[in-house]
Amino acid sequence: MARSKDYRDLIVWQKAMSLARQAYSLTAGLPKGEAYGLLSQIRRAAVSIPSNIAEGQDGLTDLQFRHFLGNARGSLYELETQIELAADLGYLDRQRVQTLMDQGAEVARLINGSSASLRQHSVSTVTSSASAARKGTAP
Repeated sequence: MARSKDYRDLIVWQKAMSLARQAYSLTAGLPKGEAYGLLSQIRRAAVSIPSNIAEGQDGLTDLQFRHFLGNARGSLYELETQIELAADLGYLDRQRVQTLMDQGAEVARLINGSSASLRQHSVSTVTSSASAARKGTAP
C-alpha cells in the first residue's frame, strides 16, 4: 500500500473524523450528570479513532502503522459499546444511534482493509527482498 504523505488524505481518517463529529453531536444532549461518565468516555473514544490513524501514518513502518490501526479499531469498539449502553439507558435516540453504528461499521471496514493492505505490502516487500538476495541483486 503506497502511503500518502498526509494523514488527512486517507479516506479512513476522513471517515473516522466524521464519526467523531457525529459522536459529539449525538452526545450533546446527555444528562449533565454524565459529564464525567459516559459523555467523557464516548468523546475520548471517538477522538481516539482518527488520532490513532493520524499518529500511525506519521512515517512509521507498516508494522507500526498496523499497530495504531489496531488501536483505532479498539477505540471504535469502545465507542460502539458506550453508545449502546447510553441508548439502553434511554439517553440516546435509537435511530441516531443506528446511524452512528452504521458509520462505525464503515470505519471498521476501512481500518481492516488498510491493515490487510499494509500486511500484504509487508509480505510482498519481504518476499521481493528475499528473492533479490537469493539472486544476488539485493542492495
